[in-house]
Amino acid sequence: MKIVMLTNDAKNQLMNDLLKRTTDDYSEQETIVKEIISDIHDRRDEALFDYTRKFDKADLNADNVRVTPEEIEAAYDEVDEKLITVIRKAINNIKKFHEKQKKNSWITTEEDGTVLGQRIMPIESAGVYVPGGKAAYPSTVLMNVIPAKVAGVSRIVMTTPCNSEGKVYPTTLVAANEAGVTDIFKVGGAQAIAALAYGTESIPKVDKIVGPGN
Repeated sequence: MKIVMLTNDAKNQLMNDLLKRTTDDYSEQETIVKEIISDIHDRRDEALFDYTRKFDKADLNADNVRVTPEEIEAAYDEVDEKLITVIRKAINNIKKFHEKQKKNSWITTEEDGTVLGQRIMPIESAGVYVPGGKAAYPSTVLMNVIPAKVAGVSRIVMTTPCNSEGKVYPTTLVAANEAGVTDIFKVGGAQAIAALAYGTESIPKVDKIVGPGN
């Protein structure tokens, strides 16, 4: 633990240093992201595949953007059985935790006959974004998918970037399959988020998008 001894001068300098952290200018990146989002909204699949070729060097189309059952089956052959066991144990633990958080509907009748209540309903669909450029993140899959499953979300769509050969990390695929993801698409970046938000010919629009804060 870092301990800071503050004098008046040191306090002023520390505050100045801390405030400098919040002055980073992301206007250039923001402009680029806005352009990508707008382009996905307008050109849908065409723009999605253009950006995937540009950023991920992968030649995707409507026929191969979705991960197939065969690809998921092949992923199991590439992941150590011990890791699969760990993933399954993690799923069980995460599920038990979030079951205790789950809110339930209730109804009550007052003495005067007034009926009061609250109806808790899951959203129909959720989009889960999982990074995958430099490493596999199965924990991101589990920590976002399992709460949705516990809540009763019926359709969970996951997007995660592929490599230049159109392949996704096997560990990510195994985690997604074990957790109960409905569909997995091999796209990443702002273009994937926009596709989930607006929908394209290949990727369905979802009600809510979750994922890492970055």
